[in-house]
Amino acid sequence: MKKLITVFSFILAITFSAQAQKVKNVSLEQTKGEFTQKEIKLSEGSYVFNITNNHAGTDVGFVLVPEGKDASNAENHIKTAYVTKVVAEGKTESSQTVALQKGTYTYFCPLNKTPQYTLIVE
Repeated sequence: MKKLITVFSFILAITFSAQAQKVKNVSLEQTKGEFTQKEIKLSEGSYVFNITNNHAGTDVGFVLVPEGKDASNAENHIKTAYVTKVVAEGKTESSQTVALQKGTYTYFCPLNKTPQYTLIVE
């Protein structure tokens, strides 16, 4: 029985390790009133968004919404894409892991009042 539990634990550890390696990071920078990246193209998969505040003049955040959904309605936001803490001047904060499927999304920052930009998952 001990051997069975050890083997099962080993397999579980390898599975989690393989899944962790598949998460990719996307780094985005905000300056005053805008993101420096105007359009993003990604492949389908899991991502963590790292948002940097580069002299935006205010705290910043990150909102991601599937295309066709009302971005002004928080019900439509992909909550895991929110940074876990607002991003202060000169700092970088991250989202949780976000699983993105093929399609088009909109991203923006309501705190920094950026335009809405396009993220395409191919």
